[in-house]
Amino acid sequence: MPKFTYSFERYEMKYLITQEQKTGLLDLMSKHMIPDAFGKSSIRNIYLDTPDRRLIVNSLDHPKFKEKMRIRSYGTATDDDTVFVELKRKYKSVVYKRRVSMTNAEALDYVFGGPPPKNNQITREIDRFMKFYENLEPAMFISYEREAFFAKDDGTFRMTFDENILWRDRDLSLCKEAYGEPILPPETFLMEIKTAYSIPLWLTAFLSENGIFKTSFSKYGLAFSAQMNKKRNGSILNGQLI
Repeated sequence: MPKFTYSFERYEMKYLITQEQKTGLLDLMSKHMIPDAFGKSSIRNIYLDTPDRRLIVNSLDHPKFKEKMRIRSYGTATDDDTVFVELKRKYKSVVYKRRVSMTNAEALDYVFGGPPPKNNQITREIDRFMKFYENLEPAMFISYEREAFFAKDDGTFRMTFDENILWRDRDLSLCKEAYGEPILPPETFLMEIKTAYSIPLWLTAFLSENGIFKTSFSKYGLAFSAQMNKKRNGSILNGQLI
């Protein structure tokens, strides 16, 4: 069974790449990196926010400090499957992530005001977050397919490739199948470099030679912007956007 990490402190850099660039990079990576315990996985997230969407609106202003909360599963969950309640904070360029595992049923009860199924430092941080941001509610479902790798000589250096990133603002349940509206065009991938230290020279050289540059990319932020555009440009029938 894969070993889960519950606390992260690292730099995360994001890039948009083509299928051709990914193919060339994977060939190079085979000399330096190996698939992690998950290899390829289907990730589902429920992002939580206040009724006025305070968290994502603040994030889109690009402040030095921002934070968000989500429930994550690997694959479609049942009530009894293990999921993760996660806090993700970013200050300047450093990302701090804390997460705690529980069943999907326990997670839903917890975020809607029930007691945490376990009491530890991470759940106490989550409790303070939920107390500060009152009335948190499911705001967005985002799913994607991920390939993950880590360096042969450094387990803290990871790279991931996300594709088929979909969002929806209905059926906000990890028990539902992944469907929704795409964020990226076909054959475009979101590559993330995650490291506690620096990027190795072999990767820096590849990025430079292929004109691949770091970008600002927020899945929830892009989904929220698309949702707002749809509401502005769409029609409402019986309270539902059509």
